[in-house]
Amino acid sequence: MSKNIGVLGCGWLGLPLAKKLIEDGYNVHGTTTSSDKFSALENEGIKPFKVRLSEKEIEGDIQSFLSHLDTVIINVPPKLRGKQTESYVEKIKHLITEIKKSEVAHVIFVGSTAVYGDAEGEVSEESPTQPVTESGKQLVECESLFCNENQFKTTIIRFGGLIGPNRHPVTMLSGRENLTGGNNPINLIHLHDCIHMIATILAQGYWGELFNGVYPHHPKKQIYYFEAAQKRGLPAPAYDEEPDTKGKIVLSKNFMGKGHTFQTAIDS
Repeated sequence: MSKNIGVLGCGWLGLPLAKKLIEDGYNVHGTTTSSDKFSALENEGIKPFKVRLSEKEIEGDIQSFLSHLDTVIINVPPKLRGKQTESYVEKIKHLITEIKKSEVAHVIFVGSTAVYGDAEGEVSEESPTQPVTESGKQLVECESLFCNENQFKTTIIRFGGLIGPNRHPVTMLSGRENLTGGNNPINLIHLHDCIHMIATILAQGYWGELFNGVYPHHPKKQIYYFEAAQKRGLPAPAYDEEPDTKGKIVLSKNFMGKGHTFQTAIDS
């Protein structure tokens, strides 16, 4: 495999990932939707490109970004919360069309455990998808689009909830009342382990595979977020009294089954 990699989406995860890849000796192309961020990328040794995915087309010179790349890491999540109703699937279809025009041989598609929906009990990569949210439904469709392509090999990573520098779910939950699902287990992963998983896939050549990315510790939400709020001096979220429910525990069966471990605890 060549040492040329593209990171589509150099944000909270993509930028530190790109920095790690440069440390590992890769040549990295990175995209941003604003040319104002070019200098920040260039300062890290990343070759910047302005690219924006839209439902109608891809804005920017996507082929220059893809030029001479062996691998592309797609880290552009759906924007489907609240009243936003974009077609993420159409964006991905445009992207796949462009990738097929290039020399790219491998793709890592960063997805989400939202594809498992409201499943109960333990779920692994072998479990059926049953999404309930619009983003989860569109992610399932996008996964299928990538898996059905034979011009390049795609590995899919379904990350759980992301935590790390300046990012923790408790900041959004703090002070809220009458929340439900307090007895359900958490399924989180730290930024450092997201990067560790992607770097491992690249180093080992795990192509055409599916990985869940969730740290193997699953306390109840109401306990975990109460402790997290206390540590940060925030008002704790209040959950309704509910009968015990199983909720879902997402197992990272494939990654751990290959002998790999997670390195950064998700301490509240």
